[in-house]
This record gives sequence, C-alpha cells and structure tokens, in this order.
Amino acid sequence: MPKLKTHSGTKDRVKLSKNGKVQTRHSHRSHFLQKKSGSRKRTFEGTDTLVGKQAKTIKTQLGV
Repeated sequence: MPKLKTHSGTKDRVKLSKNGKVQTRHSHRSHFLQKKSGSRKRTFEGTDTLVGKQAKTIKTQLGV
C-alpha cells in the first residue's frame, strides 16, 4: 500500500492539542463584523473542540 498524503487544507485550519484533541477556530469571525454586536463577536473568540466522527475524520486526513 502506498503512503497517503495529508490534506493540506485541513492542516492549515485545524490544530491538534497536546492530548490529541482536534481544535478549530469559530466560524463567522472573519468578515462582515460591522453589523455584528460586540457580545456576539466575543462568543466567536477562542477555539472549538471537535469530538466523535468529525474528529476521527480530521485525524485521518492529517495522517494521525
């Protein structure tokens, strides 16, 4: 079997934590920020942790 290449788009958008959890950024934080309230924008800060089938799929794409 040949080696599988990692998915470059996923590699740029996702980070694995030290314990192997999949962390991503919140969506809706990149543009059109003028019409969003401050409290709404603050909820987009930080990272999301993916679990279950999504996390398994992403780890497969990263070759982990």
